[in-house]
Amino acid sequence: MLTTDQKGAVAELAIAHRAAELGVGVFKPLTDGERYDLIFDFRPQLMRVQCKTAVLLRGSVLKVACYSARRTSDGLVKRYYSALEIDAIAAHNTDLDRCFFIPIEEIPGRSEVLLRFEPCRNNQQLGVNWARDFELAARLTGLLGP
Repeated sequence: MLTTDQKGAVAELAIAHRAAELGVGVFKPLTDGERYDLIFDFRPQLMRVQCKTAVLLRGSVLKVACYSARRTSDGLVKRYYSALEIDAIAAHNTDLDRCFFIPIEEIPGRSEVLLRFEPCRNNQQLGVNWARDFELAARLTGLLGP
């Protein structure tokens, strides 16, 4: 069984691999302590990317956390991401071996983003995030420069 850190490393490597396959320049900060894990070079734009492991719920919904968490003497402390710290969250799900890309504009004020593969049981359409709309390849290809 992998630790949380190992799962994060697997997600980061999978995301970097997929982005590089698309022709995106991928860089890793030399020091720790930043809120982002990778930097994507879209020539000329650089983008700070936080990598996450996406959790598959009920086989048809992916949950992507939009915060970091650590344990302290006061309990679990959650820290949410802002546009001052990152430009996007990229997520990988091991079960599906798929990567997704969520721009920071989709995140403010949210603790998680749910990406759906199938329609809601109540046929809700408003506010549904379809996984296909956040596929890493589709999102990154549109950002690449000449």
